[in-house]
Amino acid sequence: MTTTAGLAATDDIEFGVRLLAATPTHEGRDRELLRHWATVATEFGARLAPAPSRARVVERDGGLEHGLLARYTSRPATVELYTDTLARAEALVDENGWRHWYPAGSVRAAALAHEAVHEQLHHGPAKAALKQALGHVVLRMGRRRLYGHVAGAEEIAAHAHARTACGLGRSPLLLTAALATAGAHHTTAPHAHGREK
Repeated sequence: MTTTAGLAATDDIEFGVRLLAATPTHEGRDRELLRHWATVATEFGARLAPAPSRARVVERDGGLEHGLLARYTSRPATVELYTDTLARAEALVDENGWRHWYPAGSVRAAALAHEAVHEQLHHGPAKAALKQALGHVVLRMGRRRLYGHVAGAEEIAAHAHARTACGLGRSPLLLTAALATAGAHHTTAPHAHGREK
């Protein structure tokens, strides 16, 4: 069994916990809190209704070098898909016998669905709804509460949405962890999607 194949024994929520734990600002946070946030973000993303994307899709190489599978940018609304990383992810699916979880072409579809969530969270009310669902209160004034941002939660929600929207057997978090383990990029966090810039 290859190193990447052994990742399949880890459940999708645990990959979410690892993503949060590797995200700056979460150093020293209780692991059960991270598991709670990962679970809430996963459930939120799985329930999130698909929204049409207005972003232009651009395909290019160079994703492996920079640790990117896809990236959403808002000005102008663009999704960059990195074809070299997509090809490596598809190869890992075949090498590990995961085709029943990720049908042919589903990695690209999942990347687009994932980035559509970043677009939706950037432009719509879903961002506030996710904050409220996570329940990370940073300020209380009487009955009023101000909910804070949980770094990494949007990534988890986007992965969960992609799994549901594309009918995948496992979250794309497994694939991005496999990419990291296979040496596809330099970060230790199990995600290969760029943040909005």
